[in-house]
Amino acid sequence: MQQNNEGFKSGFISIIGRPNVGKSTFLNRVVGQKIAIMSDKPQTTRNKVQGVLTLKESQMIFIDTPGIHIPKHKLGDFMLKVAKNTLREVDVIMFMVNATEARGKIDDYIMEMLENNETPVFLVINKIDQIHPDELTKIIDSYKRKYDFAEIIPISALQGNNVDNLLETVQKYLPEGPQYYPADQVTDHPERFIISELIREKVLHLTREEIPHSIAVVIDNIKKEEDTEKEMIRVQATIIVERDSQKGIVIGKKGALLKEVGTRARKDIEMLLGTNVYLELWVKVQKDWRNKSAHLKDYGFRDDEY
Repeated sequence: MQQNNEGFKSGFISIIGRPNVGKSTFLNRVVGQKIAIMSDKPQTTRNKVQGVLTLKESQMIFIDTPGIHIPKHKLGDFMLKVAKNTLREVDVIMFMVNATEARGKIDDYIMEMLENNETPVFLVINKIDQIHPDELTKIIDSYKRKYDFAEIIPISALQGNNVDNLLETVQKYLPEGPQYYPADQVTDHPERFIISELIREKVLHLTREEIPHSIAVVIDNIKKEEDTEKEMIRVQATIIVERDSQKGIVIGKKGALLKEVGTRARKDIEMLLGTNVYLELWVKVQKDWRNKSAHLKDYGFRDDEY
């Protein structure tokens, strides 16, 4: 932790909302780097992901949380608990909604969950680039009838519309405080976590039906190769699935899908590490792992951390 000049502000901002409203897209735009994976599949984010934005007068730590949903297994319970627990000790809560979707039961549930919370709550209406401006007033009125928000700010996280205004407004609500992280640090997560997420993202992009929700990725080893002509990092990882049939799908005909996962993931990992990467992937069946506490802990979903 570093000391700062008087007047420097710092604080934590939780981003909550139902799945697929654009929380991870917003986080990646704000920090200027890919630290949260993105997919059109619901419930892509499983752990909380912290993104750090350091400006001249402030440091904002944004916490991207799993989408609020009705849990169907222990992993779902874990994800919901993670999302709820981030609300306890933050300075601002950003409730993000999708402008292209009508207010639903999950949105109402989230607002009910926030009812007795003394933390300022922003309604952030994302994806405004996909609607006609005249529709915005109706969306705002719909949510205002249900909850008294400290601020209501429409944005497009993808295109960056009004994001600077949102950041300036958040900054006004933060208390004076220290700089928690070095100015060039954009996340609190170790490289292992981000690498595993980048690999999982590629599987999400390339598979359908039940596969996306049934996989986990474990990093077995990361080491620098000493006997190569150019600098090289070897990454060995295992993709966990729940059934033998899923293993076959992830590997693909003659290993084609797994090879494509590796090719796409390696490019992102090389951008992250700034060096050449040799990526080795395996696929392993661990039956019904999402409902087994021991496996959840093994794969990084630890209750005691939240």
